[in-house]
Amino acid sequence: MPSSSSLIQGISISVSDDDEATGKVRVRVRRKRSRGPVSASARRRRILFRAARLGVPLLLAALAVSLLLYESYRLKPSRSSTLPPPSFADISRLSRNALAADGARKSCLKFLDPEKLQNLELPEIPETNLSIKEVVYRSSLPHIDNDTPSHTENSRFNSFTGYQTLTEREESFKMKKSVTVHCGFYNENGGFRVSDVDKECMRSCEVVVATCAFGGGDDLHQPIEMTENSIRKVCYVAFWDEVTRAAQEEEGHKIGEDLMIGLWRIILVSDLPFSDQRLNGKIPKLISHRLFPMARYSIWVDSKSQFRREPLGVLEALLWRSNSSLALSEHGARSSLYDEAKAIVKKHKATSEEVEAQLDQYRQDGIPDEKRFNGKKALAEASVIVRDHAPLTNLFMCTWFNEVVRFTSRDQLSFPYVLRRLRPPGVHLFPVCARKDLVNSFGHRRKVKPLVKEATWGPFGCRLVFRSACLITSSLSSFFHPVHNKKDPDVVKLQSDSSHRRSAAY
Repeated sequence: MPSSSSLIQGISISVSDDDEATGKVRVRVRRKRSRGPVSASARRRRILFRAARLGVPLLLAALAVSLLLYESYRLKPSRSSTLPPPSFADISRLSRNALAADGARKSCLKFLDPEKLQNLELPEIPETNLSIKEVVYRSSLPHIDNDTPSHTENSRFNSFTGYQTLTEREESFKMKKSVTVHCGFYNENGGFRVSDVDKECMRSCEVVVATCAFGGGDDLHQPIEMTENSIRKVCYVAFWDEVTRAAQEEEGHKIGEDLMIGLWRIILVSDLPFSDQRLNGKIPKLISHRLFPMARYSIWVDSKSQFRREPLGVLEALLWRSNSSLALSEHGARSSLYDEAKAIVKKHKATSEEVEAQLDQYRQDGIPDEKRFNGKKALAEASVIVRDHAPLTNLFMCTWFNEVVRFTSRDQLSFPYVLRRLRPPGVHLFPVCARKDLVNSFGHRRKVKPLVKEATWGPFGCRLVFRSACLITSSLSSFFHPVHNKKDPDVVKLQSDSSHRRSAAY
């Protein structure tokens, strides 16, 4: 390696070339490149991007919360203690809003003009040429009976319905000038009690729109599009029990001093005759003529639906115009009772054993598996029933009610049977679109309680079919919730019903 020497103050110091090169190297510091000035537009874009990145999720969350609040407000019942009867102007406004929800769909039913509806009167009672002039209802009064009763431990007949024999059942389908038939209210201690004030109210009704909710079921939907004429001439009656009353009061719906909630006159029913609330609901649904003895016409509306048409106009469109006595909707999905039976079992609305027992009886009675009857579907949907209270129609409804009690609670199965057995004139099966014109359907909001499956009674008020489950449930309930010698009212009701059934058995 080459080197050089230098003389500093007489001292010789050798310096190599590498040392010189190293001394010449400078330490370079990396400088951060300075950015140029940011334009105002770029700064605005940057701010907008950051705001969008943070704001869009917040906006979406706020929108979702707003939608939830809107839906809860729309579905939540009013908190007013007592709803006053709406004025005619309010009813018309509600009607327009309800109709607007369906868009521009054309009505399947042609109703009278509003001016004619305002002045519509009930027609005179026509002269009837039908063979049935009188329907006599069986009661617990002594009567000659040479047949043995068909009551068994599994039967749902009780002191309210009476114990219809198979011979009496067969006689009820014979068209005679005077027919004797079971039709509820068999014994004065059979149940379905109402106050004397309510009885007097029901006696005063000539036209009735009725609904019911037992066991804390659906909310009460106020009718819309009612004219002043119908508000004056029509009784709007809702049957409740104490369970429903308590449930509705928790929602803020209290019965007023005039016993009204909106247009509805509330009738409180005590001592319901069936453990199955579906059967209790069949009483005002199918045998309303027993509840309203002076009524000429009635319209039944299921509790899941809101009645949205003027009642007198409905009677004119479905009964008077076509000279009909009974009007129901065709079934929307099926046409045969045998197809309906399969659907009922598949949806677990009844057991296959009880449905098959009903079908076996109907096959034995010669009911064919046909999808058409008199040019219409052979299956009806009974959420809306429009009817007169003439003797033949009353007989039809009584026999229908008895079939529902004897077999399953699904009235769609028994309606085609009764229709083929009696073959009454004037039965109007209107299309499904017409039913949608009559009511707004909201579906069932909550399950009723208690809803006990009908079967043989066991000890402790439990059904034998569910005895193990009942005993386990009762034991757990007693362990976690000691009763301290206080009886559960539901258990007391079931036990009294059980003892009542056993004492009434033949």
